[in-house]
Order: sequence, then structure tokens, then C-alpha cells
Amino acid sequence: MAARRRPKRHVEEEHEDSERWLVTYADLITLLMALFIILYAMSYTDTEKYTALKQGLAVGFGEASVVQDGGTSLLKETGSSAISAVAAKQVPDAAFVAPRTADADVEVRNAARKELARLRDIETRLRRALRAEGLSSDVRTSYDERGLVVSLVSRHVVFRNDLATLSPRGERVVDVLGPVLAGLSDDLEIAGNTNQVDVKPAYFNTDWDLSSARAITVLRRLEERLGVATARLAVAGYGVTRPLIDPSQPESQAVNKRVDVVVLSAAEAAVRELLPDLARSTTTQEGTTR
Repeated sequence: MAARRRPKRHVEEEHEDSERWLVTYADLITLLMALFIILYAMSYTDTEKYTALKQGLAVGFGEASVVQDGGTSLLKETGSSAISAVAAKQVPDAAFVAPRTADADVEVRNAARKELARLRDIETRLRRALRAEGLSSDVRTSYDERGLVVSLVSRHVVFRNDLATLSPRGERVVDVLGPVLAGLSDDLEIAGNTNQVDVKPAYFNTDWDLSSARAITVLRRLEERLGVATARLAVAGYGVTRPLIDPSQPESQAVNKRVDVVVLSAAEAAVRELLPDLARSTTTQEGTTR
């Protein structure tokens, strides 16, 4: 019996990597390069940042400003510069403020008297023109924070119920007022009003529409027929919100249904606020205030 031949065993020869040291060497070189970069970066000083830090600390700890001065801006773009410091304001004591406030009040009151006198002169010219035509009772004048208010409240009908067209009497009143108003330099507000009867207007959706339409009717007559400059004119509709007299009074509804021609004062607000009280406390050339 022949002996079985055992297969030859293939034995791999172990390969020895003689270049393994190169990996360690490359790692070492990389680490050294990183180390040198870090050392270089640490040795470089940004003078701009250093200056900004120095100034910021100095302002924060050593100067009495409300807003810290950022010093020289680090941003180069236009419009991104640091804001300037705002110094704290010294508040004057009450003993110093009081005389100045009193002086200011006197100055405002004197200005209000002067403005009222100017508006009184306009009122006198308007009334003189109306009186010459027998229409002096067709308007009422008053003063509010806007200026001189000339209300078309003829005892004759100026506007018929639910309509925005002037009656012949109303046209005469506007035609008399027009030449005087055209000669002024003041701006004018033409303001329409309705009465407070709780009934929907027959030909308009609301009282706002009706009051605005009445104001526009007067404005157009002043502009188109009487030569009042367009740039001086403005229109407003107040509906039922501004009754001239208490709606509970007899015949108030006929008066409250009106158009006001307001000669607008150009004085500052503090001066205009004093006009109503000053007007009530003084008299006009026509007599007592109306």
C-alpha cells in the first residue's frame, strides 16, 4: 500500500516593511510645522485691536460719558464708524429753571395776543363787507386752536335738507366773503358739518359724505369764481361731530347744519392753544365776542 503523499504547505514569507519609519517622520514634521505656525501667530500684535481695547477700557473705567467711545473703528466700510461719546448733561436746579419758564410763558402769551389782534383785523374786514350787503347776521365767528372760524349759519337757509348745493342766500354770503379771503395769505380750511338729527341723509350714504359735499361746494365757489388760490385751500367733513351749539337747544339743528371757513393760524401750537381763552376775555371792534 502506497503511502499517501501529503500536499505541500505553502508558507508565505513574512514581508518586513523597511519604510515604516517614514510615517512617524512625517507626523513629526507636521507637528513641528503646526508648532511654528502657533508661535508665529502668538508673536504678531494687532495694533488696531490693541488700541481699541486700550481706549475702551480707559473710557469704561476712567471717563464719565453716557455712551462709551469705541475709539477708532475696526470696520472699514462707509457708515460703520464708531459713535461719538455723549457727555452727560448737567440738570439745572429748580431755582434756575423757574425764571426761564415764567419768561417763556409771558413770551407765548404776548405772541398769542399779537396773533389774536391780527385775526381780529381779518374778522373786522369780513364783517364790514357783510354789513355793507346786509348780511352781517348770516355768519358767526369764533376762535379755536386752528384760528378764526367763520361759520355760515344764516337764519335763512344756506343748505336745504339733505342737499349739498348752496341756496341763493348762501351764494351771496360766500360771494361777499370771497374777495376778502382772496386777499389774505393765510391758508383756509373749508369744513362741512351736518346737524345731529338721527336720520340717514336721503341722497348720501352717511353724514360724513353730506358734510364733505357741502364743504366742497363752498370750496369750489371760492376757488373757481372768487379767485382764492388753490394751494391755500383744504377741505374737511366733520359730519355730526362738531355742533356749533348744544343740539338740545331749540333750533340748534338749523345752525349746526353749516360750513365753516377757517382762517388757519400759522403760529406755533402753544400760541394757538391760547387763542380761544384770549378771544373770550376780550372784546372786538364790533362789540363783545360772539
